[in-house]
Formats: sequence, structure tokens, C-alpha cells
Amino acid sequence: SRVGGMDVSAATIRNIMASFQTVGIIAKLQDDRVQPAVREVCEILAELGCRVLLEELPGAAETPPTAERVPFESMRREIDLLVVVGGDGTLLRAGRRLDGNPIPLLGIHHGRLGFLVDIRPDELRNALHGVMSGEYRIENRITLSATITGSEHTRGPYPAINDVVIRNQDAVRMIEFETWLDDEFISVHRADGFIVSTPTGSTAYAMSSGGPVIHPGLEALAMIPVCPHTLSDRPVLVPADHTIKVVLIGGHNDRAMMTCDGQVNESLLAGETLHISSSTLHLKLVHPNSYRYFTVLRDKLNWGRSRT
Repeated sequence: SRVGGMDVSAATIRNIMASFQTVGIIAKLQDDRVQPAVREVCEILAELGCRVLLEELPGAAETPPTAERVPFESMRREIDLLVVVGGDGTLLRAGRRLDGNPIPLLGIHHGRLGFLVDIRPDELRNALHGVMSGEYRIENRITLSATITGSEHTRGPYPAINDVVIRNQDAVRMIEFETWLDDEFISVHRADGFIVSTPTGSTAYAMSSGGPVIHPGLEALAMIPVCPHTLSDRPVLVPADHTIKVVLIGGHNDRAMMTCDGQVNESLLAGETLHISSSTLHLKLVHPNSYRYFTVLRDKLNWGRSRT
């Protein structure tokens, strides 16, 4: 048989059906620019014998005939693979919404920078066909869990894939806070904010704030002050099996904003403690066999390229 203009053997189809029988697709379905890619993915998967599910959303584009729409809560219970068509933000949002389901994600790049969604639109046909033929590998990325404790009640846990950030909520001015690693006191800081980043998030806000690029194979977290008052207040890497605690210092009216992946916000009051630890859940990213981490860095960060 032929799929997307390519010959597919019966053995290939049997291999696909053994691994990814039901595939979900998440995309910015209201964005007309991603609709051709979504339709193409649906067509290829359906011709390979997969059941294809799209999220049921108000105002979504017309459902391709090769797919069916279901609520996301139903989708995440049924799928073996989640295909994300969009940018890194779309993938981060989808990863958190899996709510602990160990479903692998495959990213198709229709955004801006795209560190996590590594299949380009012009590679879609060959890359998707290769992955669905078993030519892929799964990479486990550590994620974070954040909890806020105080005198009244506990809030959370809040999941994060890239980072947990605190910054001033009410004004463009510094905040003051303590940091601890488990029960060991680290320091008092005065800064515009503070980032706790996973290796995945090390190429996001953490990197723009002077943090190191961390290889995703490392089980480590980065603690990065944002514009610190003391220039010797530097980023620190710590093992991921410890809990980082941040205590906001100030008066009754002082507060900060805690943000997870730049998408989930919660107030942090003076005297409250933010507990950040690596989660028992991992983000499972599906990569084509051709994927190379440092190739992505060279491409996205323009490493080794002379200016002309």
C-alpha cells in the first residue's frame, strides 16, 4: 500500500499498530496556518490504520474526515501518542494537561523558535512516516512540582516543564527572599526575580537571565537570580533529587507572582514558602532517529556562524 505518496509494507503497518494504535492531535485549531499540517497528519495516520482523535473545542475548524473529535479528558485516556502541532508553548501546555498520563509527545514545528517541537513542516511527511514506522527514540525529561505553604493553607501542587519563576507582582522593583536546599540555608537575595529551571527550560527564560544550557540527560536543576542586586549572586546547579525552598521576605502588603512555564500564575505572600522539587512524572518526547540535541542548539542559537 501507499501512504502520503510512499510505499508501506504490511510489516511496517503491523509495527505501527503494535505501538501507536490511537493518536491524539493538539494544535492551535483556530489558527488557519496550522490547518494544512493538521489535515496532512490526520490523513497519513488514518491511512496507516491509526485511530485519530482531535480535541473538541468551541470554534474549532472543520473536522477532517479521517479524524474524530473528543473532549481532551477522554483523549488522554485513550491515546498511545500525542502529536503537537504548534510551538513550544503549545507543547508545554499539552504536557501539563496530560495530568500524569505517561503518553509520549511528538512535536511538529509551527511556532517561532521551537526547541521542543523539532519536526519542521517541510520534513513532516518523511519524519512522521519514519516515526510511525518505528524509527524513533523516546527521551525522558524531568519536570517540576511546585507547592506553596503558609499560615493558612497549602496550595498546589502546580506542574511545570520548563521552569518555576517568582517576580514582583505589583511593581517593577526588587523582591527579597531566602533560598534553601532541603533544610540547608543558602542565602538571602535581592533581585528582580528568581528562576528554578529544568534542563528543558535552560534554553528559555533561564538562558536569557544568564543561566547555563543544561543537557537534558542531566538530573539537575538551575537556580538563577534575575538581575540580582549583588553581582556575585550567581546561578547555581543542584541535584534534582533535592527540594528547593524560597521564602518571600517583607511586610503584610508584599507579594510576588509565581509562574509555571509562563502560563500558570499564583500569588506568593510574604512569609509563605514555595517548595520546588522534581516530579515523579517525566515528559516523554518522541524524536526521529535523526534528532541530535546539539544540532538543535546550533540551529536555534546560531552557534558557529559568522556574521555577514
